[in-house]
Amino acid sequence: MPEILVLYYSRGGSVARLARHVARGIEDVPGMVARLRTVPPVAPVTTIAAPPVPDEGAPYIEPRDLDDCAGLLLGSPTRFGNMAAPLKHFLDTLGAQWASGTLAGKPAGVFTSTATMHGGNEATLLSMHLPLLHHGCLVVGIPYTERALSATRSGGTPYGASHVAGDRDDPQPTDDEAQLARALGRRVADVARRLGAPA
Repeated sequence: MPEILVLYYSRGGSVARLARHVARGIEDVPGMVARLRTVPPVAPVTTIAAPPVPDEGAPYIEPRDLDDCAGLLLGSPTRFGNMAAPLKHFLDTLGAQWASGTLAGKPAGVFTSTATMHGGNEATLLSMHLPLLHHGCLVVGIPYTERALSATRSGGTPYGASHVAGDRDDPQPTDDEAQLARALGRRVADVARRLGAPA
């Protein structure tokens, strides 16, 4: 069955929880499957290599995950209005995939979590759109036909799904945030299905 890759970096757990809601939305679309993957952390000075398999959560991304996917969703915490360094570092290594058009024509969307309502979540989502556009992806957002987009009092934007963790760093999305994350997953999977993703 066609797989939609949900690739994320999560440090406090918020983005990982959003990723699981996105994956549920993908699997609401008949014949579509979610493949959850993460990226290893980075540090200013690397003294040891990351283990080949994370202690918990999704496995680390491998290049074949990009080759195999029918669509892509990227998730990252907000870091000063931008994606976190581990996800950016991974994207910076994709020169060969860019040159060969691995992601060209595939639908893609983005999601994020931030500590405060105005902490740069929309800027982060837009920053994640840029490499997707350079790879030739068809960027998918969340339309206002999703009622939760107008009702939410926390995260959720037309640019992608988002969560506001607050000053207590609560990783649990609100009902509206979870609903919008699922809606984003469904939209990317549905676009992939309509484009005739190979079974």
